[in-house]
Amino acid sequence: MMNFDYVRPANVADAIAAASEKGAVYLASGTNLLDLMKGGVSRPSRLVDVTRLPGLDRIERLDDGGLRIGALVRNADLAHDAAFARDYPAIAEALLSGASAQLRNAATVGGNLMQRTRCGYFYDAASACNRRWPGAGCDALEGENRLHAVLGWSEGCIATHPSDFCVPLVALDAVVEIEGRSGRRELPLEALHRLPGDTPDRETALEPGDLIVALRLPAEAQGFAAHARYVKVRERTSYAFAVVSAAAALRIEDGKIREARLALGGVAAKPWRAHAAEQLLAGTAPDAAVYREAARATLAEARPSGDNAFKIELAQRIVVRALTLAAAGTPARIPALPGSPFSSVAGA
Repeated sequence: MMNFDYVRPANVADAIAAASEKGAVYLASGTNLLDLMKGGVSRPSRLVDVTRLPGLDRIERLDDGGLRIGALVRNADLAHDAAFARDYPAIAEALLSGASAQLRNAATVGGNLMQRTRCGYFYDAASACNRRWPGAGCDALEGENRLHAVLGWSEGCIATHPSDFCVPLVALDAVVEIEGRSGRRELPLEALHRLPGDTPDRETALEPGDLIVALRLPAEAQGFAAHARYVKVRERTSYAFAVVSAAAALRIEDGKIREARLALGGVAAKPWRAHAAEQLLAGTAPDAAVYREAARATLAEARPSGDNAFKIELAQRIVVRALTLAAAGTPARIPALPGSPFSSVAGA
């Protein structure tokens, strides 16, 4: 690990000034960053500790009925907030299906949005990786790639985004509040993460010094609370990143799907919103045949990036499973194995 400066600013303005210099990064709980530093994958020259910035650890109900979540709110605290779990059950289910309990107790909302890919070649400093070193190439293309992207990938990068939390957030139109050198701005979470294209090293839309200060959920998202689920297939059900996941939320009235929200995880470099499938579902009766049609529409542009053609079929099946569970209704309690297709509906 290289030498680095450590600063603990007293306010957001000082944090932005300190982080605007080349080589500076923000530090919250460090559950991802410190691993990258120890492995020589990330080599920042300055850590800007934001853990004591005032006002960023609050969950606030807004006058318009929406919810504002500070960037320093802990994942576990948010998931176990009774009002939050009632109004946004798929997000709570996603949070509790991510990592281990110990990590959820430490990890923050803002840090979760900014976590890096878990591609093994990205984590191996000896491997060629365009995310770490632009122009180096991508060893994953000809390597072990069964868990890599099937949507939105390029020859420059086939990595996937690892977050569970972000998948239902994107489905429910979450907005990110950002403070930067040019002041405050807002960005739909769906636009925060970038597909690799020719610049896989540019993973997000953030500029140097930009600090995520809060996440906001619109009041309309609560309208899906009665029919919302998150389903995740992983290689270790106790804790692991998604092979494929899906968040489905439905507004059902008079036996018809009036509005649908659907997003996938584990299939691309960003959470993948299924807009075409949502339009297809609207106005239909909840039915396995229409779920399968929505699944095919969601994966219509998918193509293998290596030894991972199975993920296309798997993703379609998970879409069907997520829609089926959502239509059946949100359980009164989060299942014993959150996000798992093997959990009971009633929970424990």
